[in-house]
Amino acid sequence: MSNPIPAETRSEQLEHQRLTSLINSMADAVIAVDEQVKVVLYNGAALNILDVNNIKPGSSLDDLFKPVDKDNQPCDVPELVRQARVPMTNRDLKLKTSDSFINIYLSIAPVHLGYGEQGQRGYVLLLRDITREKSLEEERDEFISVVSHELRTPIAIAEGNIGNAQFITDHSGDLTAIKQALKEAHSQVLFLADLINDLSTLSRAERGKLQVDVESINVSALVGELAVNYEPEAQAKGLKLQTDIDPKLELLQSNKLYTREILQNFITNAIKYTDKGQVVIHAVPDPKGVRFAVEDTGIGISKADQERVYDKFFRSEDYRTRQSSGTGLGLYVTLKLARLIHAELDLQSELNKGSIFSIFVPNLK
Repeated sequence: MSNPIPAETRSEQLEHQRLTSLINSMADAVIAVDEQVKVVLYNGAALNILDVNNIKPGSSLDDLFKPVDKDNQPCDVPELVRQARVPMTNRDLKLKTSDSFINIYLSIAPVHLGYGEQGQRGYVLLLRDITREKSLEEERDEFISVVSHELRTPIAIAEGNIGNAQFITDHSGDLTAIKQALKEAHSQVLFLADLINDLSTLSRAERGKLQVDVESINVSALVGELAVNYEPEAQAKGLKLQTDIDPKLELLQSNKLYTREILQNFITNAIKYTDKGQVVIHAVPDPKGVRFAVEDTGIGISKADQERVYDKFFRSEDYRTRQSSGTGLGLYVTLKLARLIHAELDLQSELNKGSIFSIFVPNLK
């Protein structure tokens, strides 16, 4: 007959099982190490974040966990752990995976026993993948930097020109100079309005607040209207703005507002980055919808930049692009809107030979 397990031992076993169950239920990686920084206990999430199948008890932590700091320098894990006299955290570590790096949040808490108590001392580490959080933080910082810069310039120009107009009015009264100053100030206010519109659309798109209301679109009328609206802007730069509309076009079933905004972004960019020649708006039928294209004879886009042209805040380093004001949001918003109406985007471009931005808009009914 087996000896009964003492009540105290059963209580300790039950407590251990509860602790193990609790640790394994946690989404964050938990690793307990002894004073020699060797693994004593871990949970399933630790296997995932360290990308291993198993951890042998007594394994040295620095053989399993090899992070780098924000300067990409190897981190001395045992030393980092031993320095934790009190609970500490670190958000600047990165861990290499098979094809990239992930950002790691690390919390280290030393295990202190009461005075005179016997037991194992050591440390408890908590690890969490914060790559997405870091990415959002970087996007936020970049957003604030770009928007504040883009707002500052037109506001300063508009304020300066309005101030000049007031000064001229009070002194010489030169109407031509006043008109020129007000014209320049007005153009900067229009830029601000476009920026705010882009930001508003982007905000709604990223929060999923945009609805897709399908309606019948007269494509010929839509393209003709856009050509009329942008003709003055093209003429001001000495450009020809033409349309190439297939007479066999039928009604398109999609969202008119988003289709128009996408085409407006293409046309605006084509005019902005074309100094001579022409801009042509194409529209041809497709068995499942309509294919639009805006073709220009502008500065073109390099192969490297073509891969990033739809990225948020992206602006080419080409000095000719930098000469024109812009937020780097227009084509990013275009990509968001295209996805909403299940459209397909395409780009063909060659430096100094122009670009063709195309979009296939399918019938949604």
